[in-house]
Amino acid sequence: MLIMRLLLLLAVLGVGGSVILWLLTGNPRFKAWAWKIFRVAVVLLFAFFALFAIERALVPLA
Repeated sequence: MLIMRLLLLLAVLGVGGSVILWLLTGNPRFKAWAWKIFRVAVVLLFAFFALFAIERALVPLA
């Protein structure tokens, strides 16, 4: 769980930093980086939640 929180923090910092750099410089490369980081973070988040759901479904109720 700690690793997931660190990855989420890095993704937020990466997207935020890229957007700020894009706003300051106007370079579209930074906007593209922000979009790519955001998409990867969303996919990884869905995969993480899917693992939680599978675990919940496969573990018998006690």
